[in-house]
Amino acid sequence: MTERRTPPLYHAICAEDALQALTSKKEGLGADEVVRRRDECGLNRLPEPPKPNPVLRFLSHFHNVLIYVLIASAVVTAALQHWVDTGVILAVVIANAVIGFIQEGRAEQAMDAIRGMLAPRSAVLRDGLRVSVDAADLVPGDIVLIEAGDRVPADLRLIQSRGLRAEEAILTGESVPVEKDVAPVAENAALGDRTSMLFSGTLVAAGAGRGLVVATGAVTQIGQISGMLGKVETLTTPLVAQIDHFARWLTVFILIVAASLLVYGYFVGHMPFPDLFIAVVGLSVAAIPEGLPAVLTITLAVGVRAMAQRNVIVRRLPAIETLGSVSVICSDKTGTLTRNEMMVASLADAGRVYSVDGNGYAPEGAVRWNEADAHPDEHAVLLEFARAAGLCNDAMLETHEAGWRVEGDPMEGALMALAGKITRAGKAPFHQWTRIDAIPFDAVHRYMATLHHEDAGLSRIHVKGAPEAVLALCGNQRAAHGGVEPLDVVYWNDKVEDLAGEGHRVIAVAVRNMSEGHRDLTTVDLKGQITFIGLIGLIDPPRAEAIAAVAECHQAGIRVKMITGDHAATARAIAGMIGLKNHDRVLTGADLEAMDDAVLAEAAVQTDIFARTSPAHKLRLVTALQARGLTVAMTGDGVNDAPALKRADAGIAMGQKGSEAAKEAAEFVLVDDNFASIAAAVHEGRTVYDNIKKVISWTLPTNAGEAMTIIVALFAGMALPVTAVQILWVNLITAVTLGLALAFEPSEPGTMLRPPRPRNEPLLKGGLIWHIVFVSMLFLTAVFGMYFYAIDRGYSEALAQTIAMNTLVVLEIFHLFFIRNIYSTSLTWAAATGTRVVWLSVISVTAAQFAITYLPPLQTIFGTQAVSWRDGLLIVAVGAVFFALIETEKRMRLIFSAPNWHPRGR
Repeated sequence: MTERRTPPLYHAICAEDALQALTSKKEGLGADEVVRRRDECGLNRLPEPPKPNPVLRFLSHFHNVLIYVLIASAVVTAALQHWVDTGVILAVVIANAVIGFIQEGRAEQAMDAIRGMLAPRSAVLRDGLRVSVDAADLVPGDIVLIEAGDRVPADLRLIQSRGLRAEEAILTGESVPVEKDVAPVAENAALGDRTSMLFSGTLVAAGAGRGLVVATGAVTQIGQISGMLGKVETLTTPLVAQIDHFARWLTVFILIVAASLLVYGYFVGHMPFPDLFIAVVGLSVAAIPEGLPAVLTITLAVGVRAMAQRNVIVRRLPAIETLGSVSVICSDKTGTLTRNEMMVASLADAGRVYSVDGNGYAPEGAVRWNEADAHPDEHAVLLEFARAAGLCNDAMLETHEAGWRVEGDPMEGALMALAGKITRAGKAPFHQWTRIDAIPFDAVHRYMATLHHEDAGLSRIHVKGAPEAVLALCGNQRAAHGGVEPLDVVYWNDKVEDLAGEGHRVIAVAVRNMSEGHRDLTTVDLKGQITFIGLIGLIDPPRAEAIAAVAECHQAGIRVKMITGDHAATARAIAGMIGLKNHDRVLTGADLEAMDDAVLAEAAVQTDIFARTSPAHKLRLVTALQARGLTVAMTGDGVNDAPALKRADAGIAMGQKGSEAAKEAAEFVLVDDNFASIAAAVHEGRTVYDNIKKVISWTLPTNAGEAMTIIVALFAGMALPVTAVQILWVNLITAVTLGLALAFEPSEPGTMLRPPRPRNEPLLKGGLIWHIVFVSMLFLTAVFGMYFYAIDRGYSEALAQTIAMNTLVVLEIFHLFFIRNIYSTSLTWAAATGTRVVWLSVISVTAAQFAITYLPPLQTIFGTQAVSWRDGLLIVAVGAVFFALIETEKRMRLIFSAPNWHPRGR
């Protein structure tokens, strides 16, 4: 390849010239040439947008109402020469910014990892073989195979096109898909009129074809105009935004209360202004949950990472909240509930049924009839089956260390293996046949057709697809002993029922001989003109893990519904194997079309198996289920599934076989296309929601308890049981340790034994409000009780305040162990042992408290005194009593609120 300073205008030259300009090989580039061109041109990626300056990102964490108040307070205390208070306040401000900066960085790292997992892949020809590669590895000269639903990975010059239409709104603003063709256009054609080109980032709306990569990365049209749109949203959800909004208004409320106390204490209580001011600052810091939104963001980041480890990529964060309320999962069958490892098990012609042996996709195995090997020399119809299976096919078989694998559709891989078994020609039978034209498979007409010429001068059309679709095109059938005979539709329908009843996925194949000069294939060549060969039965066994996942969903109160394009009998057989409820009742697409919306809404709830459905039926089913108040998760993989995925409460696209259109319409992408991963996502979604609830349930009561001690003391006109600087310290040390530990909590026992939570259930419900009041009153009682106990024993005020401060910290630690199990008892060994993060937090807090209690330099700063070991044991005992009280209250509440689902009651 020679260097060119001015590349040709590829849209204006013919396909052959474009190929010659970049590569002379129609079978694609070789491995060495790909490496050379990648070194020369770089990866097929757009330059990443510049990230925010770290310094500016750090300073942004000072943009907070509470921080402004604290900075102003630090200035006032410095003016009053209360240097210790000034130092502690500034420490709180800086620590809050550092923690927020680190948390934000970790959250962004989690989302960057997700973006990497969403990197698109492309099917290309390399050395004559179809391979799947990361789109970033494409180089100029690569030949890319394109089909409906694909996101175009680079700028392509079309060299083959069949019914191609592309959505180019991101480049041209034109919302109507543009027809594409291989014919060159004028050099000065506008971007939207370059119909011989497909541009990077656009979406293939229909059809199929092949394109030559002519530009990659920043050289593409979209690279020259702007950067690609991000594929993952910013790490936030409506719940986090709601809590952030709540925290802002709570801050305003608390500041008003604090100002009122300042006025009351100074003018009514006649308290010294410096002491009063510091107390009010302590109240503000204690009561305002300034770190709550940041901790919730970290909780989301942990949940996103956990889901990614369970093969579920979160594309839109609000859907995490939805997962906890999913009550229905509508799943595809093939590859999701089943293993997607298809193998031909039977062949049926006009008079016989053959069985097919083999293992996986290996093109090795016997075809048997009446327990004896059937040879093509004696059973000519077998060669008809082999040609239809091997030629009307876009898949390729490859060998690797673990055995044979398919590059392309698994069903087509099984058909290619069948062709190899019958012909004994291995993975590439019929290499002497050349494809001239094709009608790609489409969910609307549900068949694929190809036109091939052979070296010997023969020309044939082969068709494969759904039996009813192919039968409708046939004018006759291949007779049992050769020749043709009238089509017996009743016989074939009975055979379809028989094979499907055995759990087989059934497809039909047909053929038509054509004249050698025939070059174009249209539907006119098919209708009533082709000869029916027979039926092919394929098996795709259920995934063992899917069976367990379906049972788990049923325990969680989630209905699982199978939606498949397969025959009703096949769907019924597989449903029975995986344990779906009501597996004897099946509704077909024709049944759905005959129902109005009201009848469908009722039928959709009662039925769990839907067969012979189209993507349009999926949309109606989602709408019908939602009309009954259900929260629906829907899986999909095709471009036509996008409306249903968007309509569903939780759209789930297939990561392996899913189109880019489906992935962009969905909230989640299933990396392994496995139903078990959907159940795992629901499990993780419930855990994330639980942990968010735990963070809030720990933060608000402890903040309220800290604030109440100051408010009561100020109104009572007495000395503070815990000084303002001590409150600042407690709030600083516990918020960065104990509160954050809850973000890493594992799932509680019985997470998938609870019914789905109501879809619009508010987080701040009456139960949480009661818990805030109950716990804050216990905090108040315990802290004042220990303070008065110390005063009564004749201890100094500094020692009494030290005891009260340590009591407050111990209560918060016990409250943490209580909150870790909000749905079950905390009086278990597992609950007591906690997690490594919890114990690191507890040990850190304990060490910090020992330091300020017993180290003389810190005693001077915080006004503390050493506490005797007897009083230390008493503090821990008070914490234990507090824990016993709140645990008893929880047990009573659980008994009366949810006896049916609670794990210990099942």
